[in-house]
Amino acid sequence: MDPKTDRSDTKSIHPVELQDRRGRPLRDLRISVMDRCNFRCPYCMPEDQYHRDFQFLHSDERLSFEEIVRLARLFVARGVTKLRLTGGEPLLRPGLVDLISELSLIEGVEDLALTTNGILLAQHAAALKGAGLDRVTVSLDALDEATFRRMSGGRGTPERVLEGIDAAIEAGLKPVKINTVVQRGLNERGIYALLERFRNTGVVVRFIEYMDVGTLNKWDERELVPSAELVDQVKARWPIRPVQAGYRGEVAERWEFEDGAGEIGFISSVTQPFCGDCTRARLSSDGGIYTCLFAARGTDLRGPMRSGVDDAELGRIIDGVWGNRGDRYSELRAEGGREVRVEKIEMYYIGG
Repeated sequence: MDPKTDRSDTKSIHPVELQDRRGRPLRDLRISVMDRCNFRCPYCMPEDQYHRDFQFLHSDERLSFEEIVRLARLFVARGVTKLRLTGGEPLLRPGLVDLISELSLIEGVEDLALTTNGILLAQHAAALKGAGLDRVTVSLDALDEATFRRMSGGRGTPERVLEGIDAAIEAGLKPVKINTVVQRGLNERGIYALLERFRNTGVVVRFIEYMDVGTLNKWDERELVPSAELVDQVKARWPIRPVQAGYRGEVAERWEFEDGAGEIGFISSVTQPFCGDCTRARLSSDGGIYTCLFAARGTDLRGPMRSGVDDAELGRIIDGVWGNRGDRYSELRAEGGREVRVEKIEMYYIGG
């Protein structure tokens, strides 16, 4: 039986409308289940900072599955309809299928997704689908092996990722989406190969502007390839037309091939900030809630949980955090950098 069809042991949840100071509702929760990763992408977890002796969280410092499910229920009660499991690399978390089974039973969850680098996906795709996962997003920055390894910190191969994507399609984890960070001088020439590979497959390739996430990736705006430039490049090869957004807060600007070969997306946090429609909160693997990808700090939920507070008190903490939210980092950056914080939490810690 599909876990989503059997909710006999769950209680119906009637969400309240929770809004932040800018009138943005809470709709999406991204849950980092693992701070470790088997890649060392320079724009996220550079090898010189995250070497083999680096001290990641101990297992007892990470939220247990029971704690994650408890918090997810409280977020859903406040309007969240979409849950996404992230990392680090979430497939490194032992027993992840069990967590997905539990999350899929929460009344009110309409979309349960996972973001992965794809290296371990082939061996887990069928079990993930069987547990109730709806879909996956796979990070894939290049098909050329040399470029791929340069952008993954020398880890993995594109062939392994492609095997994972094929397994996800076969398992029914659709639509499969691919996230490609485009960095000038590294992989911008490879966008055609990616599109050629996935045209007519139902896989949606999404190009992401290189962002100043965290503080360790040595971000240089000169390495940014604006989405508008990429749109023009794609148009020069294939006619494409814009597609209306599917919902408020959709981060990708959607386009489709005029010949019916599928859809592509562009995520333009730097040149076209979408802070005004951002409905996402992020839960770190050690139980902090963050209200922006570029946040400097979060609010601890693990401590209160483990000290014995009830759901009502946890709910009040969540309400206060979201109700006081006023984040608009990307808009401030676009306005010329005024008030833009220098210190930011690293992306691997709270998911992308």
